[in-house]
Amino acid sequence: MIQPRNILIVRTDRIGDVVLSLPMADIIKKYFPGSKVTFMVREYTKPLIDYYPSVDEVLVAKERKGKILFDGNYHLIKEKKFDACITVNPRFKTALLLLLCGVNLRIGTGYRWYSFLFNNKVYEHRRDAKRHELEYNVNLLKPLGIKYTASRKNIHFNLKPDKEMRERVKNELKKSGINLEKGLVIIHPGSGGSAIDLPLSKFKEVIRGLSGKGYAICITGSLQEKQLCESIKTSSEVINLAGKYALPELMSLISLASIFIANSTGPIHIAAALGINVVGFYPKLKECSPERWGPYSNKAKVFQPEIDCKDCTREQCGKLNCMSSINSEKIISYIEKILNSFQNGEKDV
Repeated sequence: MIQPRNILIVRTDRIGDVVLSLPMADIIKKYFPGSKVTFMVREYTKPLIDYYPSVDEVLVAKERKGKILFDGNYHLIKEKKFDACITVNPRFKTALLLLLCGVNLRIGTGYRWYSFLFNNKVYEHRRDAKRHELEYNVNLLKPLGIKYTASRKNIHFNLKPDKEMRERVKNELKKSGINLEKGLVIIHPGSGGSAIDLPLSKFKEVIRGLSGKGYAICITGSLQEKQLCESIKTSSEVINLAGKYALPELMSLISLASIFIANSTGPIHIAAALGINVVGFYPKLKECSPERWGPYSNKAKVFQPEIDCKDCTREQCGKLNCMSSINSEKIISYIEKILNSFQNGEKDV
């Protein structure tokens, strides 16, 4: 096989999906040091890649009302003359675009009706959740001749926030009276709705259990989640930052945290990629399981429902209120263990 020199990775979906695809660029560079790696993403996820050293160029997919446009993206891809493309999140329109743009090596899943548009197929059913999403992504490199067994031991994210922005966010926190010396706890209670969340009442119990001990506690979320975040505040010392920061600033904020606490949502993958201690809450649903979607980090702790249930479905999970069975005291105890280690100068727990 001729070594590809100009490689496109298409990942036009959400924050967590993009983060879990970034190590593909590192691995490609390891095997093909002289190659150029380009990511095609949506506008709002672009800041994740702006400072990623293994990505040479970022293309922002042209879209209207959330739908990828054909004409604009055709010219965008065609002029770059890619010799290989990996479609990580398969879509018919994307697969057709790559064929019409004359990309010689087109890699994608073999399990879609339009998979005939890919001339190199990988046959894995992701819904089976036999491995992590990141590992499924890395397996798409096999048609390039790259056989790499990804694990938490050999995957190292190179995600870094902008240094000046990080300092600016740090100074803003100090001006707001937030003392980072005893540790910054960030709680992110919202999610994109892809999984089943920890009840807000549980988040409130956790915040109440951590309050009054000198920790800096911030709640983050989108502007639309501002009221939701406000509803779990237990005292004036807890700062609601929902809607204050766009993605670049949020990355900088997360990089300052001692621990990040969230449901299965994009920012938890940002925190894990930045090497921050994370706590995640995951249902027992196979398609939402931590085995597939958990933080890809050795500094992660996942809590799941404690009730005994089998063959879980969304309907059953809702009926039994499974996520409410997660013990708040256990969560608080684990967080305090991390924060005590932070105060003792231990970086890795």
